[in-house]
Formats: sequence, structure tokens, C-alpha cells
Amino acid sequence: MVLGRVGAPYGVKGWFHVQSFTQIPETILQYPKWWLSVPLPRAWEAFEVQDCRKHGKGLVAALNGVETREAAALLTGKEIAVGRELLPDLSEDEFYWSDLEGLAVYDPAGQLVGHIAYLYEAGASDILVIQGEREWHIPFVKGEVVQSVDLAARKITVDWVFD
Repeated sequence: MVLGRVGAPYGVKGWFHVQSFTQIPETILQYPKWWLSVPLPRAWEAFEVQDCRKHGKGLVAALNGVETREAAALLTGKEIAVGRELLPDLSEDEFYWSDLEGLAVYDPAGQLVGHIAYLYEAGASDILVIQGEREWHIPFVKGEVVQSVDLAARKITVDWVFD
């Protein structure tokens, strides 16, 4: 499960900034092993986390085997992932974004609208980006906008005006 991205190098001893995608950014620091990859092709490489900490308003980390600024620079932009089995279980009405990405989106009449391309955070609610005949950005508000989520059937029903 992708939890973040490697940022620019920090210092000269192989440290780098960490862009965390977790709801509480520091959560990414609790995992002792990170898998790094670029989005395509997904070739993952495992790294043991040597040290990591908050730094100012952000996070920095050092990995075993990455000992110079130049080595850290080669990692810039790589995604940071951990094994799905390490993530906490969620309640019935909670979802990991990666579980929602790719789901088919239907209106209340059962018409296919498109698919969830990705999500992003925007203040009061997360936003579903749905791609179909065009692109829609719809708030993920369970009960009001999002009527149902069926992960097994890979579909979501939303009450929205798609025109």
C-alpha cells in the first residue's frame, strides 16, 4: 500500500524529506521496512528504515544502504509503500483510498457514470475524481452523496447530477 513519496535530499549523509499520504503524516514513520518504486513499471525494492523523525513541519528519513546526498537524490520521487497486512483494520464504514480507486461509479438509477480515478483531500471531505464521459470531482459524503460502497462488487453508487 503506497503511503508516501521520497522528497528532496536533506543534508549530506543520505537523509531525505518524506511526503506522507497518511491522514496523520507521522504514521508513516512507524513502519521499519519501506518498499520504494516509481509508478511504472512497479519494480519494488525493500529498504530497512535506519532512522526517521519529524523535522520542522515535515518529515525526514534515512534508509540502510543510502549514505550520501547523491544516493538520496536518486530516490527522489519514488513511492513509499508498506505491506497491506501491516495496516490497521478499518471499521465497516471506512475505506483506504486505494480500495476505492478503479471502482465503477453508478447513479441511483443504475447507470454507469465512470470509474474512480483517484481521490484527494479538500478540507471538510475527501473528493472522488470520477472519469467517464467527462471528469467530475465529487465529495465523499457517506449517506448524502455516496449512497453505497460495495468493494466485493467493485462498485459505488452516488447521488449526484451528472450533466
